Amino acid sequence: MDGDAFHRRLHHIGPARFSGDTGQTGGMRRVEAISGKSVGAENLWMGQTHVAAATSSANHHHGHSETAIYVLSGHPEFVFADPDDPAKEVRLVTKPGDYVFVPPWVPHREENPDPDDEAVVVIARTTQDAIVVNLPDLSWPTITD
Repeated sequence: MDGDAFHRRLHHIGPARFSGDTGQTGGMRRVEAISGKSVGAENLWMGQTHVAAATSSANHHHGHSETAIYVLSGHPEFVFADPDDPAKEVRLVTKPGDYVFVPPWVPHREENPDPDDEAVVVIARTTQDAIVVNLPDLSWPTITD
């Protein structure tokens, strides 16, 4: 850390400074706002995900990172395998103002069934990089540490 904890500057990141140079998943577009690259964050990543109208993302997980999601606009749906019956999909239907928590390693996908409007969510992660592991399906990954 440069200087002491009291004599550092704040960072303002407006949309013109968002970066698309981050992990991506088909069917959605992620942009990075707060990260190690953008502001020197050590334990945090924040950005947005945009899912076009009538579009679904590919299946993916975020490794050991916890993910918090705030629905800014649209009505995205978050789909994951039922922990009690992995052959069954669970669907969380959301609206602006809702929050969703995605635990580490949980395969999921975002869907936007709205035929006209894009869905936009704000994302915060517990790692300063956006870990994205794209998957062929919602099966739970084998974790080897």
